[in-house]
Amino acid sequence: METHESYQLRCTLTFGDIYGQVLAWMGVIFVSLAMALGLMGASRPLFALLGVGLILVLSLPFLLFAFTTTLLNHIALEPKG
Repeated sequence: METHESYQLRCTLTFGDIYGQVLAWMGVIFVSLAMALGLMGASRPLFALLGVGLILVLSLPFLLFAFTTTLLNHIALEPKG
């Protein structure tokens, strides 16, 4: 007769695990906003908006990938018992 062992899904993710990623992305956002303000002052508002949009669009997939892989690394299947 077969015995089936039951498992429990457990997530061990804490804020400290993603703190560095959050700070890095906030740094990217602040640098892009500083660049936009600089370009706005140089009477190039279109370049400023395009620059901020491009930086956000290009950096968002990397942020989501980093968050997803960090989350998946902290999910564990543990036997109940």
